[in-house]
Amino acid sequence: MHITNEHHFKRLERSEKWVHFNLLLPCLLFLTLFFFLPISIFLLHSVFDPSFTLEHFTKAFSRPVYMAVLLKTLKLSFVTTVVTLALGYPVAFVLTYLTGRLKTIVFVLIVIPFWTNILVRMFAWMALLGSNGVINSNLVALGIIDQPLSLLYNFFAVVLGMTHYMLPFMILPCYATMEAIPRNLTNAAANLGATPFTAFRRIFFPLSLPGAAAGCLLVFILSLGFYITPALLGGPQDTMFAQLIEVQINQTLDWGFAAALSTILVVITMILYLAYNWILDVDKIYRGEAA
Repeated sequence: MHITNEHHFKRLERSEKWVHFNLLLPCLLFLTLFFFLPISIFLLHSVFDPSFTLEHFTKAFSRPVYMAVLLKTLKLSFVTTVVTLALGYPVAFVLTYLTGRLKTIVFVLIVIPFWTNILVRMFAWMALLGSNGVINSNLVALGIIDQPLSLLYNFFAVVLGMTHYMLPFMILPCYATMEAIPRNLTNAAANLGATPFTAFRRIFFPLSLPGAAAGCLLVFILSLGFYITPALLGGPQDTMFAQLIEVQINQTLDWGFAAALSTILVVITMILYLAYNWILDVDKIYRGEAA
């Protein structure tokens, strides 16, 4: 009887897996046909152009200008991730304690960037940061400065624009994780004599790490592909890798070299994720074993 029941449960489990697979099948087919297949064909141009060659990768690694742009891209992405974490984590923490209309207002302010075209946002920053922009004009009028500050077409402007765009991608994962943390845990710690800071450090912060880790990973990966923001707010010294790829495709028409640059960016992203996962053990955090 026991063997019969076990066999029955295994059949039900297999049947359930097939139902889940059938539900996922349309999405998998769509992604395969319209994402993975085109991307794979494009990336293959890096080594088959038209026959097998490593010339494009040799060109990319042998010329310092391309490696300098790659390092600049990684630096901008890292700084943007750190800044968004420093700004987004406290906002998500405060959100978990807000209620009613105030919470709704803060949420609307967070998601407003999703409703605005990125070009509009970048032009708005140009109007604010320019030599004759709102900030410099008011500072000069108030007598605080004599000459306009250099706030545009530099590293600072690019990080500012990228942070503005990426901040919701940090706040929302952090908030989703923090909202699921039972409040009775910190209350119990307080009843046992823990200070609010100790309760936060020993209980709340470790349990919020999955959201922070997901936010950091999402922001960093998305930041690697920025094109419009550095093109409008940055200078020649702030060129990012996506801009190089665009130049190779639309100006020089060298699709093979563009595919090689894209492949390098994809591989770097995968390596960084694996290293990130190995150092912080993100999979363990996601399984809820961090605390």
